[in-house]
Amino acid sequence: MRKKKVSCTVLYNLTGPDEFEQYREIDPATLPFTPEYPIDVNTALEEYEAVVRALETEGFDVRLHNLEDNWTQFQQLIQSSDPDVIFNMVELFNGNPQLEAAITGLFELCGIPYTGSTPFTLALCQRKGLTKHILTNQGISTPHFRILRTSKVPRRHGLRYPIIVKPTREDASLGVEPASVVYDYAQLCERAAAVFERFKQPVLVEEFIEGLELHVAILGNDQPEVLPILEYDFSELPEDHPPIITYDVKWNPLNLAYHQVHVQCPADLPAAVARKVKKLAILAYQATYCRDYARVDVRLSKDEKPYVLEVNPNPDLTEGVSFMEAAEKAGLTFQQTLRKIVEFALARG
Repeated sequence: MRKKKVSCTVLYNLTGPDEFEQYREIDPATLPFTPEYPIDVNTALEEYEAVVRALETEGFDVRLHNLEDNWTQFQQLIQSSDPDVIFNMVELFNGNPQLEAAITGLFELCGIPYTGSTPFTLALCQRKGLTKHILTNQGISTPHFRILRTSKVPRRHGLRYPIIVKPTREDASLGVEPASVVYDYAQLCERAAAVFERFKQPVLVEEFIEGLELHVAILGNDQPEVLPILEYDFSELPEDHPPIITYDVKWNPLNLAYHQVHVQCPADLPAAVARKVKKLAILAYQATYCRDYARVDVRLSKDEKPYVLEVNPNPDLTEGVSFMEAAEKAGLTFQQTLRKIVEFALARG
């Protein structure tokens, strides 16, 4: 008798037009610069469909389902198909990324295995200040910081310049721009006020670590595996653009900076330094109770001391990019990596 395939629902939430569609209408020759990378990038739906195809090649019975900002869609999914496992790709609900954790709460209530981190971890890591307090209390190095809950910046704030200013509850580098790095009190006040005005939330100000930016992908649970470290090369950025990953660098192919920042994986680090970075990343992964897979963002100072900037549970799984590039360098195909993530969830079921 043929064994029944494991049913897996790839769940996402998408409404309205996809912002990446617009780039398909643009002729690269009309840009004021020659793009280094394609501007015709995959849409979100195409990324979800790629996950479906990959899991199908691994032998799963896969269904793609869109919540469409309607939680009853999830109820209908459970009633109609009752999947063995959910591959969770929901990043926001009703336009609010802070509701990402609430969706996983539904999975918990229904007792359905799902990929990635729990509601606790997703909610925690969206609060940058609280995450940094936990890291600090666990002895995990992170840049010195303050949380501003009003637009008034104390002159004696205890931080050394340069300082970077970020909203505390956004992800995907939203709110991070070249002007986010400030060099004196007047710039700090101006930038903090601008972030308050735009995002209506507390503001994180922390010492800017001058050195290398590293992304550390981690896969697994009981004995999590650190994948090859990825290093960002900012050497082509102009002098007035600080060496940071802004929103445009990450997501906007119509911005020159998107084409001026490159990656190297594995990072060119001495073996002892790489071990130190990996150890720190594992500690941060465990301190925030990450599960299955995550990415830890690290700055390596000029004296080779690593500092954790952020912990990113359920990071982007685009093939060939960041997390998946590290997985490929570790000898795992896109399909194999996704299969491992599903198997972690099934093991809990």
